Parts: sequence; C-alpha cells; structure tokens
Amino acid sequence: MRVNNKNIYRTAIIISFIALNALLLFGLSKVLGYLNSGAERSDMLHLEKETITTYLPKVNWSSLDNPGRKMEQQALKEIEKDYLFSWYVKNNALKANTTEGIADFYTDSARVNLFKLVDYNKANKISIEGTTIEHNPAIDFYSADGQLVVFTDRNIVEYQKIYQDKKLINTVTDTASYKVMMLLEDGFWRIRHIKRMPPETVVHDSIKPHKLFEVKGDSIMKDGKAYLIKGINYYPKNSAWDMYGDKFSTDTIRADFDIIANAKLNTVRIFVPYEDFGKADVQEDRLDKLGQVLDLAEEKNLAVIVTLFDFYSDYTPQNWTLTHRHAEKIVQTFKNHNAILAWDLKNEPDLDFKNRDKDNVTGWLQTLLPLIKSWDPNHLVTIGWSNLHDAFLLQDKVDFVSYHYYLNPNHFLDKYDVLKAQTDKPVVLQEFGVSSYRGFWSWFGKGENGQAEYHKKMQAVFKEKQLAFLSWTLYDFPAVPNNVAGKWPWIKNKQKKFGFLDEHGKPKPSFLHISN
Repeated sequence: MRVNNKNIYRTAIIISFIALNALLLFGLSKVLGYLNSGAERSDMLHLEKETITTYLPKVNWSSLDNPGRKMEQQALKEIEKDYLFSWYVKNNALKANTTEGIADFYTDSARVNLFKLVDYNKANKISIEGTTIEHNPAIDFYSADGQLVVFTDRNIVEYQKIYQDKKLINTVTDTASYKVMMLLEDGFWRIRHIKRMPPETVVHDSIKPHKLFEVKGDSIMKDGKAYLIKGINYYPKNSAWDMYGDKFSTDTIRADFDIIANAKLNTVRIFVPYEDFGKADVQEDRLDKLGQVLDLAEEKNLAVIVTLFDFYSDYTPQNWTLTHRHAEKIVQTFKNHNAILAWDLKNEPDLDFKNRDKDNVTGWLQTLLPLIKSWDPNHLVTIGWSNLHDAFLLQDKVDFVSYHYYLNPNHFLDKYDVLKAQTDKPVVLQEFGVSSYRGFWSWFGKGENGQAEYHKKMQAVFKEKQLAFLSWTLYDFPAVPNNVAGKWPWIKNKQKKFGFLDEHGKPKPSFLHISN
C-alpha cells in the first residue's frame, strides 16, 4: 500500500512540475510578445471599446483618387481610426493638460507643438474642453509603399470651451480645413504634419424635400391647410417608460390609437429612451418596434412627434458625437415616414441647466439641430422645454416652439400671451395636465372631478383661441419607475393619476374634456 502511495505522490509531483514550467513558459512568451509588439494603444488609453463608447464624429470621405497607390479599404479603415483617435487624444490632452497618448498618435516632430501648448496651458491654469462634429477628408496622395498618406480634411466644425482657474472664459465654435500628412510607424498611423487652413466653400446639390408638414408664418400646414395640433403624450398603460421592451404589443398600441383617434385627437407624442435604444449603437429590434408604432399611427391617420432623447443628461462635449450617431440612425431610418410631424430633440433639457451646465446643454442642442435638418429635410424640428420661461431659447433654430405647463390654469392665457409676443413661430403646448390623486399622501388633491374641471377650463381656452395642445396622458399607470419620479410615494402616487382613463381602461370624468 505504501509503495502505491509513493508512486502516486511521485507522479503528482512530476505532473505539477511540468504544469508549473508550462505556465512559466507561457507567461514568458506573452511578456516577450508584448515587449516586441508594444501595448495596444486603445488599452493604454482605456479605449478598449474604441469609438463606440468614446468618440464618433461623422466621417465623409469625398475622394479616394490619388496619383500614388490605390487605397485599400482595410488601410483606409486603419487611417480613419488612428486619425480620429489623434483628435480624441489631443482633445483629452488639452482638457486634462496631460501628454498621455500623444506619442502614440503623433510623430516626434508633430508632438512638439502639442507638448508646448500643454505646458503653457498648465502653467497658466488653462484647460480646453472640446470636440469635433464631423470630418470630410479627401485623399491627396497615398505612397506606393503604403507608408505615407496626405489628405485634406475640409470644413471641420470644432467646439471648444476655454477655462481658466476652472472658470469658463470663452466658448468658441469654429470651422476650418486641415492639410494632414500621416506616416505608418510600427503598424500604426501617426500624424507627421497638420496644417490649419481657412474653411472652403462647398456647393451642395439642391434636393427638394418631400414635406407633408410645413410652417408658414405662425401656422403649421398640411396639404396647404392649417393643421392645428390636438394631441396627447402616449405610453401604453402597462409599459409606461418602457414602451419598446418585453411587453411591446402592436395589438395594445392599435387599440389605444383607436381610442385617441375616436376622441377627435390628431397627434401623438412618443419618446425614444437613449440607453434602451442602445445609445450610439442603436439596436435594430428597437428601430423595428419604433417603425411599427409609426405604421400604426399612419394607419389611424395620427401624426407623430418623436422625442429623440429621453432619459439623457450627459451633455459634455466629449460625448456629443455619440448622441449624434444615435440621432442620425433613427432620423435617417425614418426620414421618409409620412406619420412623422416633427422630431423633438430633447424632453425638458432646461431641467438639466443647473446640474449639467446650461452652456453644455444649449451648445449640444445648437450643434444637433442643423444636423437633424441635414439628415432629414422632410420633417419639422422642435425642443420640448419644461416651462414658458425657457421656451424662447433657440427659437430661431426650430420650426415651432414647444413648452410644458403644469401651473394654475387661471394664469395660463396671460403667460401664453407673453411667450407668443416673443416669437413669430407657431407655438405648441406640448405637455399639460393635473393628477386626480387624492389620498393619504395628498389629502387636498384635485380628485377625478377636479381633474375634469381643470381640463374643461383648459379646453375652453384652446377652442376660443385656436391653440395647439398635447395633454399628459392617456392612461393612469399602475406603476411608475423610480428613475422617472423618484422613490417618494407622495410624488409617485400623483404621477400615476394623470390619465383620462384609469389603469383598468375605464374613462374618468376628464375623458369628456380630452378634446374640444
């Protein structure tokens, strides 16, 4: 028995020794491989997911013709990736006053000026937060050995916020062209030379848009006739704020759209949750479900206002290009859909002014507005401001002004007249309503009869003054997520009871005043 045990121990020791040496050799080979090849630059800069989660400006290669070698698609992708990362690294360097990553994307001579600028800014306590919106490169020369490329990047829009001692001193939006030379070194493309030049005049092909809805004066028009929006904000009652998730049902939405159309309403407003749709990497199943909703609306002769960003609040310039790709995918997918009345860029962005920097919020909106119009010249654009006070902001950039009103109905018309005097654009009351909740957390709530009286009073004003409106909302909701109304029961219970129909689908007294 002892002999057998000794043999077993001896065998185990030999196997362990062999395994240990194999592991050591494997680890050594990895170390040598790393030293020979260098670290992956995206790992060094914490860009493991690369552009999907970092930096995604639009890139439009206008020409690949050149007097040298034919440009291969794989080489073009590598050049584009390294070129975009060179901008990302530069912007990060100027924001944090660091030289990290510069040597990986710029050659010895090209990085000198960047190092000097970083040192100067650091000495003077200056930081620059910036991004680019899109790039329009055209190849000028690609060498026969595939080691050098020269191109012109035309009309780059750069946005910069300049701080000194952490205080904002200037905001700059500038357009310029760049002549760029890149060299292939150690398997990576690095900038050898970059020269800033004035922007170039670009003549665009004139494309006549196909517009079902238009703005003339202070009116929205459809088929040459004034279109007065009479609408409602819509979520299915059992999947509120999760419209495109597992409970998505075309039967439910079709039935609800029947109720809305039969109530003599002509418009619905729906929401696209940024994260749920995949952020910059928009998910095809979500696009498909949104398309089904639009098709059902068209079937019921309902126009749709699509709010492109809901539950989004990070407006730092470094993330702008990610939101642009989110919007671009959705807008270009549905730019020819006849059900769409307008793209609403963001739900209540002014609520983020205090905590997210008003300049960042308005800067983001200003860069996004012209892009939406370039991607889709067929539909109107607006912004869903949370109140009358902010509704005049960026009014020259939108097709019609939208605002929300949840204050005393007795003061509504006076406040509306103040806003209307400040704009010659059509004005749409995009959200309004009152909760019917009355209970332990609100002894003096309106109740269902008080809610009905509120809507009766508001609809009388709308009818007399011929005002556009979208109420909040069709249903009472059995549940409201914490990320919508917080966790406090006195807030959540009120939020559940804004509907014209209760959570069982039974009309409340206010349903008599859903329209005029």
